[in-house]
Amino acid sequence: MRTTEFPYTPFGRISKDAGAKRISDLALKAIRDMVLEEADEKSRQIATIAEHSGRKTIMRKDVLFVLKKKNASVISNE
Repeated sequence: MRTTEFPYTPFGRISKDAGAKRISDLALKAIRDMVLEEADEKSRQIATIAEHSGRKTIMRKDVLFVLKKKNASVISNE
């Protein structure tokens, strides 16, 4: 996965909006890597759902299905 497409700045801005006063470069890299890894995993799941439905195009309903499935698993684990 190419991470050069995703600069650190937006991740720093998100962290500051969440309340961080300062954030190190290594922490920004870790956050970026974590977000990209999660996005890659979810994208694969979403593509699998579309393919299972006999489509090549990912639709909004595929994304919502994966998000709902994640939220359901979080609730069931509590």
